Amino acid sequence: MTDTRADLESLSEFCAAILGAAGADAPSAAAATRAMLHASSLGVDSHGVRLLPHYDMVFRGGRLNKTPQMTFERKRAGSGLLDADDAHGALAAYAAADHACDLAREAGIGAVGISRTSHFGPAGAYALAMAQAGMIGIVMCHSDSFVRLHDGAERFHGTNPIAAAVPTRDGDPWLFDMATSAVPYNRVQLYKSLGRDLPDDTASDVNGINTRDATVVEMLAPLGGAFGFKGAGLAGLVEICSGLLTGMKTSPEILPMGGPDISTPRDMGAFVICIDPDGFVGRGLLLAGMDRYLSALRQSMPREGKTVMAPGDREWAEAAHRRKAGVPLDPETARAFRRLAQEAGIAVPF
Repeated sequence: MTDTRADLESLSEFCAAILGAAGADAPSAAAATRAMLHASSLGVDSHGVRLLPHYDMVFRGGRLNKTPQMTFERKRAGSGLLDADDAHGALAAYAAADHACDLAREAGIGAVGISRTSHFGPAGAYALAMAQAGMIGIVMCHSDSFVRLHDGAERFHGTNPIAAAVPTRDGDPWLFDMATSAVPYNRVQLYKSLGRDLPDDTASDVNGINTRDATVVEMLAPLGGAFGFKGAGLAGLVEICSGLLTGMKTSPEILPMGGPDISTPRDMGAFVICIDPDGFVGRGLLLAGMDRYLSALRQSMPREGKTVMAPGDREWAEAAHRRKAGVPLDPETARAFRRLAQEAGIAVPF
């Protein structure tokens, strides 16, 4: 993809330092860095460190609270609301995951709605945090309008991702992370930087006509191609949980991620669900069941020339590779890192 690579430790130190220089407090910088490195290590480059220049900009611009005082209100035995106080979305989502785990240990299931949050990057990062605590984690978030409806010709839903993670006995967790659009918008930006054509049926021009040219994309297509009503319906479910259950704006009401207004908080919502296996059959039986399920899945007959994989298999393999080879940086991100480094007086990580 590119010859510019950086090791994970150097990237982590650089991201945290840049966000600190932008005025973010230590917990905010650490959470944002943790989420970005999650994506970059697993090969989800659209939601990885290429977001650093954006986060630097919105911290400096005032959209994000640099020193948030988040508050959690428990509503019932298994539910609560986290007021994120306009924090970075990663800080809020990791905190909500912790609260949801606490609720689930008591009630079996814990659900936490997040209000007054912001862009949180890779949804899978927070589902994974719950799986690493021995739980099943489900996470979703809405965002500003960029995805047309099925047969629509204007932006309506956000990319509205859904992620889930389940622990396994001996290996990496089962990890599923998807946008309800055909691709996330940051994937379009990445392909534009790389000069690559988009896959078919993933994005549309100003008239709602699908295009592969990343430079003329005006909106994304919903997941499903000719059956895009499925992606649009899933996006609506995310909208209801993330926006309506938290009392926040709907996607058409949220300020655009890219500006021009980077000083006004966006009033976004997110939703986190944690399931404690001990509230059901027990962790031991769940792990044994995951062993059987994943063994059967991976031994399932593939099509000729193809490999059957479980959600997360590709990403975990890529993470092992990148721990050795480093993280590739697209040209636009490499240029932005040099600019940020010069402005902050910090060495670039490559």
